[in-house]
Amino acid sequence: MSNPISSYFGVHADALPLREQRMKLIASNLANADTPGYKAQDIDFNAALDSARQQRMGLQDGNGMATTNERHLSDAIDTGRLPFQFTRQASQPSLDGNTVDPDAERAAYGRAALEYRASLSFLESKVRNMLTAITGQ
Repeated sequence: MSNPISSYFGVHADALPLREQRMKLIASNLANADTPGYKAQDIDFNAALDSARQQRMGLQDGNGMATTNERHLSDAIDTGRLPFQFTRQASQPSLDGNTVDPDAERAAYGRAALEYRASLSFLESKVRNMLTAITGQ
């Protein structure tokens, strides 16, 4: 069931925690760039966002799982076990089995940080508008 606050914030209320989790995964990839055998991880952001929006509206997701509690996706984010997490393929294979490309990861992190900041700015402006409406100033 949709609540008025989350519908007021729109897609950004669902996107912000997903963007945060994606930044954590990319940072973990960068931290493990020299770890032998480490496989770079990422999130299928669009699929995760679609699922979060469907869950917020009380719809069934694409995997045939009905949403029975609004915290299903947020619990997965809190525990770090996202169903949309996948192992990224290596663009340049290394001898030690590590699939992290530091340059690509830094570029992905920069873009993810920019997208996170854009969502945060949107939410801040919505909160500011709400405070203006409440206080009348």
